[in-house]
Parts: sequence; structure tokens; C-alpha cells
Amino acid sequence: MVPFRVVPQIAIYQKFEHFADAFHIGEGDLLITNEYIYNAGMKNVNYTGKILFQERFGTGEPSNVMMDMLFGEARKYQYNRVIAVGGGTVIDMAKLLALGGNGTASDYFNGLVPLVKEKELVLIPTTCGTGSEMTNISILEIKEQHTKKGLAVDALYADYSVLIPDLLKSLPFQFFATSSMDALIHAVESFVAPNSNQLTEVFSSKAMEMIIDGYQQMIQKGSEQRHEMIETFLLASTYAGIAFGNTGVGAVHAMSYPLGGVYHVPHGEANQQLFTEVFRTYKKVKPMGKIESLEIHLAEILGTSLVRVWDELECVLEKILPRKPLKEYGMKRDEIESFADSVLENQQRLLKNNYVALSKQQMVAIYTRLY
Repeated sequence: MVPFRVVPQIAIYQKFEHFADAFHIGEGDLLITNEYIYNAGMKNVNYTGKILFQERFGTGEPSNVMMDMLFGEARKYQYNRVIAVGGGTVIDMAKLLALGGNGTASDYFNGLVPLVKEKELVLIPTTCGTGSEMTNISILEIKEQHTKKGLAVDALYADYSVLIPDLLKSLPFQFFATSSMDALIHAVESFVAPNSNQLTEVFSSKAMEMIIDGYQQMIQKGSEQRHEMIETFLLASTYAGIAFGNTGVGAVHAMSYPLGGVYHVPHGEANQQLFTEVFRTYKKVKPMGKIESLEIHLAEILGTSLVRVWDELECVLEKILPRKPLKEYGMKRDEIESFADSVLENQQRLLKNNYVALSKQQMVAIYTRLY
């Protein structure tokens, strides 16, 4: 059995000022966040350490270019602890700031600089989806390769993962939808991964229940209902993060990365594009196995039959975040094969976590059906 780990210590505070008091933040700390988050929920704290606003180094999904600009500014200061307050972009970039050395982002991702953690790391998510606060993974778009890549080493684990529901109250619906969708996919991919076990299943199963139940309530009562359940979604994201932090995620994430890297589709939205189509392909290739247990669990949550489980799940997800054809993002039909090639070349770290191996032809077929 693969060992099960939950490395970061987890703390929950209702407000940022409660965290600030408990952790004695101030001199010697480097705070990485977004200015709108700081103004909305952190400004009233008398913080005396250094603050860097992530958006001043670039917007959108994190890239090696943005990271190198952030390195350039952060390395001007002496700090002992990195505190990241934000979504996946802030958290993934902050993880690299805790490492020693003076290399570029590409140096770290290509193994040219020793990956040694030198700073204490505290991660505070402000979306309900990345789960990155629980993992040893940082994802960046590598501009020159036109794709996203992941760096997964234990030096990237946080010392503390801190959940503060109050910081998510002003989260716009689109960010809520894409991030929570990402968390759901983390849970589902983890459930069928080869390294899934009785312990990871506890967390992935519970995350699925919490997120899908929350979506169903929103469909009945309206999108504003999410504000009443924001702590539930935040916990579900952390549960999913614990699950996939132990098992990894597979082809859904792997196949979404070229779409995000080339056309800058938000991560959760790109994952949703591939989600059910990848799992329908899994079912065709290997109908007997862990996917049977997954379908039983999803059918129970959705209140539907096994034969309709993927149709019903799609129906729920479409009401939260409607999909559109890949061509509407600007993707060209003649890019389908090159996308599949890119996945096979750059995402073997993820593809080893597939429920069942997919060939290039099967990936091409998935992209084609979604085109």
C-alpha cells in the first residue's frame, strides 16, 4: 500500500485578523496576495512586514515569466516566512519563494537548481478549488513550451494550510464555479487513480458529496445560495486536495494543460471541458474496475440510475458552468493532433495516474468530439 500523508498542519479561523493574531505576523514575513483581497479582508490588520501584490507581476494563469519577475522583487528583501493569501496563481508562485537558490523558474522546473526549502510557508486559499494548499505541487505555464508543467517535490509542501471562510465571501461567481469544478475533478480523478486506497477514498468521496450537493442546492435556490455554503465548499476543496495530494490526478488535467497554455482558458473551466468525455472513454476501455465503484457513488449522490450517471452529472455541471465547443476558444482543428502530442511529451507525471492508459488516438478522438 502506498503511504498516506497529510503534511501541512491545518488551522481554521473565521477571519484574517484571528489568524494574524495567532501566527504573530509582521516583521520577517513576506506576504503574497492580490490587492483586492487585501483591501476586502486584510487591510484592517496592522501588518508591518513586506507585501507583494501578485497582479503587479502579471495577470491570468501563473507563468515562468511572471514568476521570474516576482523572484526579482522578492529577492531584494530578507524574510523568514512566506504567507500566501489567494487563489491557485498566488499559492503556486508562493511555494517557489520558499525555496533556496537564485535560479529562474525554468531552472527549478528543469532540475538545474537544488530544490531545498529555506523558508517557512503558510498557504491561505481564497477560492474553493485548487487544493494546492495541501499538495507538494506547483503548476506554471512554461511560455516557450506553450504548455503548463508541474513541479512536484516535498520541498513545496506548506508548513501550515489555513482556512479562512470570511476571505471567500466576496468571491465572484465565475471564480467560484471554475475553482469548485476543479475541486470536484480532483476528487473524482483521485478516486480512480492507481494509488487510490481506503484512506484517500474517504476524502475524495466526501468531497464529491459536498460539492455535488452544494451544486444541487444552488440549482434549486439560486447562485447566491453559495454564500451560505462557502465553508462547506472550502472544506471540500481541502478534502479533495488531501486525496489527490496522495494519488495524483490523471488525463483530465493532463489534456487540459495545452488548452490552458495556448488559449489561456481558466484551469477549472479547461478541466470541465475534458472531464466527462475522458471518463466515458475510461469506461469503454475498462468497464470493470474502480470506475464501477465511482459510478455507484455518483449515482447515489445524484439520485439517478447507473446508466444515466454521466448524463445526469453533465446536466448538473452545465447549470453551474456551461461548456462550449473547443473551437470557440480559438482552437483550430489542425491543432488536435499536436495537443495530443504535447500531452504525451510533457504530462507523463500526470498520465501515470490514469485509471487506464489512453493512446494518442484516443486522446485525439476526445479532443475531436469536444471540438
